[in-house]
Amino acid sequence: MSILAEARRVIEAEAQAVAALAERLDASFQKAVELILASKGRVVVTGMGKSGLIGQKIASTMASTGTPAFFLHPAEGIHGDLGMIMTGDVVIAISNSGETEELLRILPVIKRLGAHLVAMSGNPDSTLARMGDLFLDVSVAEEACPLGLAPTSSTTATLAMGDALAVALLVERGFKAEDFAIFHPGGSLGKKLLLRVEDLMHDGAEVPLVTEATLMKEALFEITAKGLGVTGVTDAAGALLGVITDGDLRRALERGEDILLATAGQLMKRGAKRILRKELAAAALQTMERFSITSLFVFEQDQDLHPCGVIHLHDILKAGIA
Repeated sequence: MSILAEARRVIEAEAQAVAALAERLDASFQKAVELILASKGRVVVTGMGKSGLIGQKIASTMASTGTPAFFLHPAEGIHGDLGMIMTGDVVIAISNSGETEELLRILPVIKRLGAHLVAMSGNPDSTLARMGDLFLDVSVAEEACPLGLAPTSSTTATLAMGDALAVALLVERGFKAEDFAIFHPGGSLGKKLLLRVEDLMHDGAEVPLVTEATLMKEALFEITAKGLGVTGVTDAAGALLGVITDGDLRRALERGEDILLATAGQLMKRGAKRILRKELAAAALQTMERFSITSLFVFEQDQDLHPCGVIHLHDILKAGIA
């Protein structure tokens, strides 16, 4: 069998295992979600070996989507770390066989501590399944490993079950993108969901503005001095009428126009694109990309005519939003 054929076989086998898992979901899954939602404690995920690695990912996903959770290694648990479990916690214990020795040794203590136990196993008749308050069946017809030994389809199915729990909890809690960003402030995703236009915009004396009666030789100084490649053009009362970009100037020169004798009002482009200061900086980037522009004038409210700032593409990219 070719390398690509073998790879396709593995992926298809694991896809079938997950599809079968979806068809097998029952009331136990709903009860597990309700149990976690009603709990005043945390979710503690535990498992050995490959099951433990999958458990770490499940705990991490829950923690980042509004369900307080952490991973407890069973071997460390029997040497003191069981003190991390409190009454009211919900323990999700993972073992494909349901007979993992290190895991079974901590189950009586978990029950004694007053924690609820959700058993996640591929063996409905196992000790783990019998000891659980609830049982989630993650059994698979066969492993994708041709030897039937390496956890492959089984770990994929377990991970999918954990993701299903995390997302169901997320939906039930009404968890929003803004909530997700709070738990991810350091990454690009967090920046996209947290940074607003007002955090990055230029305001006050940094905003390039001229009136429509300003001669272009003076408007050129304004564009150059503010360093944003643009100036807004206002009426005598300060209401924004249009914009002039360095690109507009180049095109006027290419047409042979004597721009220095013109006024800003004569060269400006009306209908300047705008954005509100409270909107996400990522939204400003989307607008710039849609209209192939590099700056937006910023306003407090939709009805405002007087800009309070300007945001440039470079400001957004420098902040790590892309």
